Amino acid sequence: MEVLPKNVYSNFMQSTAHPFVKWAGGKTQLLPEIRKHYPHRIKKYCEPFVGGGAVLFDVLQKCRPEEVLINDVNEELINTYLQIKTDCNLLIEQLSELQQDYKSQSLEKNKILFYEKRLRYNELKINRNDAENLEKAALFIFLNKTCFNGLYRVNKRGEFNVPFNNAKNPLICDEENLRACSELLQNVQMKTGDYSDCKDFIDSETFVYLDPPYRPLTQTSAFTSYSENKGVPAKAVGLSALRSRSFRRNLWLLWNFGATIPHAEII
Repeated sequence: MEVLPKNVYSNFMQSTAHPFVKWAGGKTQLLPEIRKHYPHRIKKYCEPFVGGGAVLFDVLQKCRPEEVLINDVNEELINTYLQIKTDCNLLIEQLSELQQDYKSQSLEKNKILFYEKRLRYNELKINRNDAENLEKAALFIFLNKTCFNGLYRVNKRGEFNVPFNNAKNPLICDEENLRACSELLQNVQMKTGDYSDCKDFIDSETFVYLDPPYRPLTQTSAFTSYSENKGVPAKAVGLSALRSRSFRRNLWLLWNFGATIPHAEII
């Protein structure tokens, strides 16, 4: 695959869809640099660590790949992607109600509301009832917009435990963006699990963007509770594993790994 010249994307219109949640390590501000490394044409796209999806939504809008697979070890994040894809109208209804409730009362009462909704969200996580996935997705977005710094952290029991952020007027229901995201996600395949589960999708036509959890710079900056799934800890993930024989199929690989500048190579 051929890399586009640096100025090819300069005339593109601004993206109308962007990440629907704030996510640690999000790449929105790095998109101008990342775009410089896009292949000339993207037929298939795979993102094994999708997170907030800044690069995903950029690729979907600017490159229009025919086949797309996203994956993340965080089940609740992928569930939210799925609900936006399949039940966007109902999701917007629930988020609109949450936003109306939040805006109609004092900050003190909103703090109580936050902890009530956090408790309900954790109950839904434990119940694992598919019939409640839509409500769980709405609460996932609500908590992201109203918790401290948009973090997603769980304790050893798998319970979300980030505190309230005291936001006065958060945008809980961004209807326009949710509908734009939903439209783009219609042909996107979604998986939850280890990044290696993507290997069967990847072939020589696939552009793969890898943005694994980062190696902490200090002990106090370590963040290891991204998911209760202990099989893929949220710490440094050996890039050599991602570049193992199962991935050696002459594919175009773009990766960020503990650095601000992306690295592109053909494997």
